[in-house]
Amino acid sequence: MLEVRNLSIAFKTRDGLRPSVRNIDFTIKPGEILGLVGESGSGKTITSLAVMGLLPPNAVITSGEVLVDGTDMLQLGPAELRKLRGKHVAMVFQDPMASLDPIFTCGDQIIETIRLHEPVSKAQARQRAIDLLEKVRIPDPARAMRAYPHELSGGQCQRIMIAMAIACKPRIIIADEPTTALDVTVQKQVLELLRSLNEEVGAAILLITHDLGVIYEVADRVVVMYAGDKMEEASTRDLFTNPKSDYARALVDSMPTPGSHHDRLPVIERDALGNVRGVRPQPRVRSADAVPAPDANGAPLLEIKNLTKSYWVKPSPLATPVEMRAVDGVSLSIALRSTLGLVGESGCGKSTLSRAIMRLSRPDAGEILFRGRDIAQLSETEMRPFRREIAMVFQNPYGSLNPRQTVQELVEAPMVIFREGTAAGRRKRVTDLLEAVGLPSAAAAKYPHEFSGGQRQRIAIARALALNPSLVICDEAVSALDVSVQAQVLNLLKDLQVEFDLTYLFISHDLSVVEHISDAVAVMQKGRIVEYGSTHSIFNNPKEAYTRSLLDAVPTIGSERAGKGAA
Repeated sequence: MLEVRNLSIAFKTRDGLRPSVRNIDFTIKPGEILGLVGESGSGKTITSLAVMGLLPPNAVITSGEVLVDGTDMLQLGPAELRKLRGKHVAMVFQDPMASLDPIFTCGDQIIETIRLHEPVSKAQARQRAIDLLEKVRIPDPARAMRAYPHELSGGQCQRIMIAMAIACKPRIIIADEPTTALDVTVQKQVLELLRSLNEEVGAAILLITHDLGVIYEVADRVVVMYAGDKMEEASTRDLFTNPKSDYARALVDSMPTPGSHHDRLPVIERDALGNVRGVRPQPRVRSADAVPAPDANGAPLLEIKNLTKSYWVKPSPLATPVEMRAVDGVSLSIALRSTLGLVGESGCGKSTLSRAIMRLSRPDAGEILFRGRDIAQLSETEMRPFRREIAMVFQNPYGSLNPRQTVQELVEAPMVIFREGTAAGRRKRVTDLLEAVGLPSAAAAKYPHEFSGGQRQRIAIARALALNPSLVICDEAVSALDVSVQAQVLNLLKDLQVEFDLTYLFISHDLSVVEHISDAVAVMQKGRIVEYGSTHSIFNNPKEAYTRSLLDAVPTIGSERAGKGAA
């Protein structure tokens, strides 16, 4: 159904053509799911854009063919490509909020896709759009048809994208990181939806992701890419049980696994030219037996009592505002030098709780005791000394770092705001912090765009440590990173915790990572903490049905839900 032959792609630069993809070959048969994995920059997305005929203007195809039902997509003009896109081959992009047009309703965008390719009336297209929303399990399809993208959750927007992709029953669906930003339950639903569409419609699916658990769950075969080259192609079971290439073996070994609690993850070892030599085991920081229990250190660093935060929202423009309680009577504590993992579905109140702790929003009621002092209702002037003690690492290092500032300016900004030290002293502090997070001192003179995603997150961590905080809130700090870079950042967070006596509130939808790094876990649902305890008890003996549903949704290597290629 899809055949890529000897595909090579390069980009025009001032220094000439720079190769991006070299001699890639793979095929997808009818009804098959092929996984395409590799680190950021490996060429996965560029390959998929070549299939769709959506390469940027500075990209040059130097060789190869992309055959869709025998038709070479690379030889078609813009008008011919428009006829094929959506009708024969469709794509689900990574970020639905960036892919959907914000000024049109979701229904109008689906209707446009249908009418562009099929001679149907607007009423017929509307009914088909509603049927599609039911197929992708959108609650209240009629409301979703009227809604704009910003009025729906990330998971619902991703379902809208899938509905658009299957609107004209294409024979090939390309799904580019379709579950990266989704929590585990929504991820499970999206994967089940893709698998059911694969079976019902018979569409072939090219699934691009850096999440190996997702690949194991649904893919029949896997192609592994690194730095523009195909490193390996194998059935899913063979890849995970007996990988042939050093790089594929390194990817599998870099994943957090059950029982790796408080061990450092192995990292990929490369030579001077960037070639993978294998994995390098990392020594354990401390044994699991030495990890303090949540209350083992006496008075906790942070204690939250009956915290409440509500917002008033309008269900529709003319409706009466109604109260939405985002945080509803939350109580928990974090022991000094420990890590509390906070998990739950999107919209459960995790980020609202973290903003309240940071005092970026004022809670309606309750206490936030930091070192025994209630900071919940302090004025901005009274709060200022505490802002030195609490820092945050945000999810997206591409959006949280100002592209117009150098690394020196970014990292020293908190010190400038608090008028700490001299200019020379701040430069020395920035150099020390960059070295602590594994970056050379020369990085201080560069700008964020000169670094990879993992390096940018290291810069964000260095900035969070600028004022020697006691509590660091990591809000989905590793969710957008490749598994190999994720291992490096998790190891770094553990090292820094020991070196700087840090306490972490670690918010994540990746339960494997939470189990790996956390001493205790709080499970949040609809604004409430429904279960709270040690990591071992939560993951091995959960009491609540909601917690069990979260754990059951985690893609696990060797699970019974494995894809056809792994089963």
